[in-house]
Amino acid sequence: MTPRTHLLHSSIRRGMASAMAAVLLAGLPMAPALASDRGDHERARQAMTSGQVLPLRTVLERLEREHPGQVLEVELEQDEGQWIYEVKLLQNDGQLLKIKLDARTAAVLSSRARSGHPDRARPR
Repeated sequence: MTPRTHLLHSSIRRGMASAMAAVLLAGLPMAPALASDRGDHERARQAMTSGQVLPLRTVLERLEREHPGQVLEVELEQDEGQWIYEVKLLQNDGQLLKIKLDARTAAVLSSRARSGHPDRARPR
């Protein structure tokens, strides 16, 4: 395989991975999180319908304005009674950013960046 062919295949694989992520994310606004069991899923759905949690699409639109990049993973958790979206984001400069957001307001609670260096925390 020539270097050019290898580069083309790598580009196609990245494009396919991006397309798959987009398809998966397209389904996420319908359910605020992929829950491990039916009970978690129902609690998350009830939190969204009662206004305790913003729809994922709304949260991601707000996040994109301040932190552009590709969303890799989203989790919805409840911590001491507070709903939190945890988002892993690959920024355009290659840094992996882990952001915790208040699920009711989309306010950034904390963020932590990773690059080729050991963990660098950036509290908010």
